[in-house]
Amino acid sequence: MTKLKKQLIVAAVLLAGFAAAFGSYLLLAPDDKRGGGGLDVQPAAEALPVRDSSHRLSDPAKSELTIVEFLDFECEACGAYYPAVEQLREEYGDRVTFVARYFPMPGHRNGELAARTAEAAARQGRFEAMYNKLFTTQKEWGESQESKKDVFRGYARELGLDMGKFDAALADPKVAGRVREDQRDGIGLGVQGTPTFFFDGTRIQNPSTYKGFKALIEDRLAD
Repeated sequence: MTKLKKQLIVAAVLLAGFAAAFGSYLLLAPDDKRGGGGLDVQPAAEALPVRDSSHRLSDPAKSELTIVEFLDFECEACGAYYPAVEQLREEYGDRVTFVARYFPMPGHRNGELAARTAEAAARQGRFEAMYNKLFTTQKEWGESQESKKDVFRGYARELGLDMGKFDAALADPKVAGRVREDQRDGIGLGVQGTPTFFFDGTRIQNPSTYKGFKALIEDRLAD
């Protein structure tokens, strides 16, 4: 990794620390502070950080650690952490299972829609491709008060998805329910903002630097 790339990742993670704190404020603030309703989802009776149905971004033959991220595709903090997570996945994907779980936050006009978009793509085996597309284009559609459904449909076309099946999935209550299932687990586990990371089922404090994130992984792998 080049020195410039490392510097950009460190800067992004530092920015994400502030944004994550603000995201927690939005979740806990009164409705009039959020610009929308609260997270109207009940916690799971038996909340789990990862389930068999959870989306795995890496699936090593012999996993030594499982890292779960509860994320919101519209969350700026998640977008800032994304390059660091991708670099860590590149370095440790053969030893670490990286899992992405939906947790769209209140106040984000298109966060829940983006999650359904990713899940609709997953129904055609393209979750990872849509996951990457939504994060790499976040600045183009995020923080808008208008629906970005047409934009997301454009991404689906770019990825070569069957649009009839994609549209049907996007409107399917089961797809929306799949997003809520992740949220219910998150709430049951005490998730209050995004991104929130779990290492082997234990919630961690978000690292403030890429180097710190890498060190946490190295410590766990050394155990």
